[in-house]
Amino acid sequence: MNILKTGLGAGAIAIASCMALAAPLAAEQLPRGDAAALGFDPDRLARMDMAFNAAIERGMMPGAVVMLIRDGQIAHLSTQGLQAPDGEPMTEDTIFRIYSMTKPVTTAAAMMLVEEGRLILDAPVASYIPAFAEMQVATGNENADGTPETRPATRNMTVRDLMRHTAGLTYGFFGAGHARDAYNEAGVANPELTAMEQAELLASLPLEHEPGTTWEYSRATDVLGAVVEAASGQSLGDFLKARIFDPLGMEDTDFYVDDTAKHPRIAEAYQDQAKIGPFDMFDPRVRMASESGGGGLVSTVHDYSLFAQMMLNGGELNGTRLLSPKTIQLMTANHMDGIQPGKYYLPGPGYGFGLGYGVRLSDGNAPSFGSAGEFYWGGAAVALLSDLALRQASDGRRSLDDAMRELYECCANSPRRWSAAEVYEVFDRWAAAPILSDLLARELDRAEFVDFDRALRALGVEIREDRVVLSDEPPAAGLRRAITGAPTSDRAEPARP
Repeated sequence: MNILKTGLGAGAIAIASCMALAAPLAAEQLPRGDAAALGFDPDRLARMDMAFNAAIERGMMPGAVVMLIRDGQIAHLSTQGLQAPDGEPMTEDTIFRIYSMTKPVTTAAAMMLVEEGRLILDAPVASYIPAFAEMQVATGNENADGTPETRPATRNMTVRDLMRHTAGLTYGFFGAGHARDAYNEAGVANPELTAMEQAELLASLPLEHEPGTTWEYSRATDVLGAVVEAASGQSLGDFLKARIFDPLGMEDTDFYVDDTAKHPRIAEAYQDQAKIGPFDMFDPRVRMASESGGGGLVSTVHDYSLFAQMMLNGGELNGTRLLSPKTIQLMTANHMDGIQPGKYYLPGPGYGFGLGYGVRLSDGNAPSFGSAGEFYWGGAAVALLSDLALRQASDGRRSLDDAMRELYECCANSPRRWSAAEVYEVFDRWAAAPILSDLLARELDRAEFVDFDRALRALGVEIREDRVVLSDEPPAAGLRRAITGAPTSDRAEPARP
């Protein structure tokens, strides 16, 4: 059985889909089925709506649309809350910024070109964008003048690297490091840049990792969008419209909403949640030069379900084939052999990564329910927005980002010097914190994430005067213990000079 799960929280859109056999489908919407006949208990499905309603009442989001699909049929579809603060009621055709749910769409577009022989997976990116011919890698050190030290990359960045986030690129809107700082100083996120202009700017900046060695969430899919433009001779928006959106009947999916009649349908977050890291949410009503293959699309739950079902059907929907079954199989297989996780491994424990999707490796070994073989992508926006929502819902208490900054200050101002190994080990645990904040928001209505010590305990970390104590448990278990007040089982790390 193939399973695809994806979702985004802001005024939240969520889609979960599973398939055993493909069913005949309408052009614009999947057919609606009976939940009980499809194997679901309606009373238990109602719990999902109750959970979202509780989150809405706590002020975590204005509203939500939730869709569950099985065997190509809509088993459950609900709308709750409002499209925007003080706005109209949420509707099935509400238009959402889908951020990193754009990435699988751009990857599918690139794979269409691979099938046509216009792209080669293991070809250097420089074959399509020459600016990537000679890349530099940040070493993590500084030159005498304070500028970041770099060295030449020893391996070419490939198209496959772009699809699986092993290109050595990174993001600038979260985390720290010389490459991330360089992105922000250069204005990589400037919406006035075209996809190709942004890609060429990225090529002039240092990589965070040697290409082909490390999974790091990044602007790689933005660069992939520019590669699609170079290989196809079309803008990314034009290619997606002609080759994916129009054939599938995705009438409300685009990089911008030019039709003013659709503007009232655009979902909006609460004002103090309307940021992705330090950046304001983009306004899809105002067309800019940017067409971000990594995070720029807007869509509806019905439109995105058509794309999701096409993937589950092995590349075909309603008689229209976009990709071959073998291509889908390649995209949704694990491509992480020999690749190490970076500082922020968003797929999470128990997951590998394919081409555009996280891939579950087994039924267990993960902090959430799921099945081996499922594939998904929601992206960093899910974690960042749920963290902001959690902070608002808990009356302004410390967010995880605030606590991480406090952790950094604690390290810098501690009476004893922290070793780099200690700092990185705790920061590595913190990389899972967005996932944990999402878990907290979903499951624990009564929880109060009240202080820094409790935030650390959720990660299985305790800071003492003479040592850092790290639990052997995975962070999810530490979270549950921190909330219930149960003691953690520790292993003591001796203080280092």
